[in-house]
Amino acid sequence: MRAMLETVLSLTYDVRTFADPREALLALEREPADVVVTDFRLPGLDGLEVLARLRRSAPETPVIVMTAYGTVEQAVRAMREGAFDYIAKPFEPEEMALAIGRALEHRRLQRRASALEREVAGSRGRGELVGSSPAMQRVRALIERVGPLDVTVLVTGRTGTGKELVARALHAASPRREAPFVVVHCAAMPRELLESELFGHVRGAFSGAGAARRGLVGEAQGGTLFLDDVNYLDLDLQAKVNRLVQEREVRPVGGDRWRRVDVRIVAAANVDLLEAVRQGRFREDLYYRLQVVEIALPPLSERPEDIPELVRHFADKHGRRLGRPAVSIEPEALGALAQRSWPGNVRELENAVERALILGDGARLDRAAFALGRAAAPASGGEAIELPYALPYAEAMERVQQQAAARYLRRLLERTAGNVSEAARLAGMARQSLHRLLRRAGIDAVDFRRADTGAAADDR
Repeated sequence: MRAMLETVLSLTYDVRTFADPREALLALEREPADVVVTDFRLPGLDGLEVLARLRRSAPETPVIVMTAYGTVEQAVRAMREGAFDYIAKPFEPEEMALAIGRALEHRRLQRRASALEREVAGSRGRGELVGSSPAMQRVRALIERVGPLDVTVLVTGRTGTGKELVARALHAASPRREAPFVVVHCAAMPRELLESELFGHVRGAFSGAGAARRGLVGEAQGGTLFLDDVNYLDLDLQAKVNRLVQEREVRPVGGDRWRRVDVRIVAAANVDLLEAVRQGRFREDLYYRLQVVEIALPPLSERPEDIPELVRHFADKHGRRLGRPAVSIEPEALGALAQRSWPGNVRELENAVERALILGDGARLDRAAFALGRAAAPASGGEAIELPYALPYAEAMERVQQQAAARYLRRLLERTAGNVSEAARLAGMARQSLHRLLRRAGIDAVDFRRADTGAAADDR
């Protein structure tokens, strides 16, 4: 029976057969199957025990049980224990092929449902690439051009600029849109867990690994894998990700075989990866494999004209959720919001709008509703530094330091008319170090050069 089924089914499917049920269970832990067919009576273990173990280790895998001579009791027990289907002996190969086809369709629908659940769970901000500025028009045009192509994309930008939104938009524009979109938060997981989370593991690979796990790469099969904050990967793990990007192969922790995967890779970084390469913190080969196409997101400070549109969008979005769908924003408040620096970018702006809706009264939001705290008095007529009292101390101080650093750098470049060498001399630092600070703050020295200064063309 087993040999006959293998011969017939191998014409359509990739089939593995086992005489020993224990050997089959071990093989399934190393490499899961889309459908499992088992007899009710087996040497050493019966079919119900095999079914029970599979329900624990791979609950999503449909199991078809072959029952002996049409015994109704066996069929009922199998279905009660979680079998997808049963087929009574004797049967024609075509009957088994039909049952397997139904199981595969069920598995496909399961995966689609899981993908939709992930989309809903991760829908905060989806479709919110809001803004009509030239910078955002360029980003959207690049997404439309690159989205349908099965190429690796690197999304760069400061924290809060919307890198995951771009990754989701790329997925939605691709032929893989019906398959899963899986996010890997590289900065949020400890090193010792990240490899297992990413590539999976076999049973017994480490203490506590009681069952095999396919990993997030396996979950993304056929879809898009988004490596968020990829710059946080250590060098050892970067080598394995490099093989994933280059060969589309993974090896589970504790495994001895490489497994082919079909995923599109989108990565994101909130630092200058090329600078990280120069400093030895990021692999050069991985950088160039990720940077087939790069989409650079501008900070909100470089597109202030988009702020009123973003504020209205977030007010509408959160207003409906909070039962305040008809709230409007006073023009004076919009103007004040557009003048803020927003070091936390779009994410900080969205939080401010949501907070204003929660704390504000009436049908209109004024300046008072958006107040995060009084601004510090400007020193010697300079611009004010915002003190975000609503934030935790450490985060608030980090933002104040960012604002102060950016203000210092701008004044320095104003004094030197954009001459970076002179600015570095006055600051008492190396020219390369000043360049790094300027890039981090999103400041371009060219903007401070005057036509009559005669600044050297190579002073960049």
